[in-house]
Amino acid sequence: MQRRVLLAAPALSAPLISVQAQGQAGAQAPRIITEEFMVPASDAGIEIFVRNKRLESMTSFSPGRTLIMVHGATYPAHTAFDLPLGGLSWMDYIAGRGFDVWCMDIRGYGRSTRPAEMSQPPEANPPLVRGETAVGDILSVSNFVRGRRAIPKCVHLGYSWGTALMGRFAAENPAVVERLVQYAPVWLRQGASLADPGGTLGAYRFVTQDAARARRGAGVPEAARAGLVPPGWFEHWAGVTWATDPDGLRRNPPALRAPNGSVADGREYWAAGRPFYDPARITAPTLLVLGEWDQDTPPYMAQTLFPLMTASPGKRLVVLGEGTHGMWMERNRGALFQAVQVFLEEAAA
Repeated sequence: MQRRVLLAAPALSAPLISVQAQGQAGAQAPRIITEEFMVPASDAGIEIFVRNKRLESMTSFSPGRTLIMVHGATYPAHTAFDLPLGGLSWMDYIAGRGFDVWCMDIRGYGRSTRPAEMSQPPEANPPLVRGETAVGDILSVSNFVRGRRAIPKCVHLGYSWGTALMGRFAAENPAVVERLVQYAPVWLRQGASLADPGGTLGAYRFVTQDAARARRGAGVPEAARAGLVPPGWFEHWAGVTWATDPDGLRRNPPALRAPNGSVADGREYWAAGRPFYDPARITAPTLLVLGEWDQDTPPYMAQTLFPLMTASPGKRLVVLGEGTHGMWMERNRGALFQAVQVFLEEAAA
């Protein structure tokens, strides 16, 4: 299934985003095509929601300009990477610079199929959507994108838990990964995970908007908290994200159901000193990027991981000032967009 929408792309020459400049340039801006697909997973009855954005004028495709983005442990991809904040989403930014950019919701998240167990009480089943299952969904989408574009490989970007998934995918499938971006990379943990509710894990957990808001301030100096996220941005994101789970919205208070497979992975691997993948097997050029105030995946994780990527040519580690785990929704998100874009455009060149 697919849907195509034509959108005006704002001016994208500068990494920092100006709403006024976008409005002035909108009449001359190239149009961006949006297409949506439901990609069959490897097992029957499961479909993966995928969204694609690219310039309307784009007619040829290459590995260096084709990008797949995957989300973290709690929230879907399309409400983060393609959320228009200040008139511009991250996918718009990338597509406007001549890239064929895709995002995917792993099963159990967003608009992808929710396993039948998610309609049962959480305590009735073990944690759903473990890492191996999620990596299989990434393979299904990678096969779909590469087949549709007739290219041998593409760039992969993971965020948070998604970095573990994309790291595993790149280590096991080096022939199909052009470059790898690890945004807020997960590695062996020295303390408790903010995503782990503690206690016995059921199939999934309930997350409220109040809990999400409280978690956003972790690690931010008191003086910087009020200005971290521009007014209305969190509410916009929360509205569209919680709307992806109508069953959860009927609860009081409304809640988003998030599969607990990622939390179980965290306990079995990262908290236990066991890597989920071997970084020495990654042969693609790799960017590790995160904010200095990240408490979910603190900088020590990336700093420990970086020297272990012994086979990654041109690897780099970038720590951005005044940003948290969710820097894509913060006032300094332009610095994140720019750091990633520089790395992507090296491949494109």
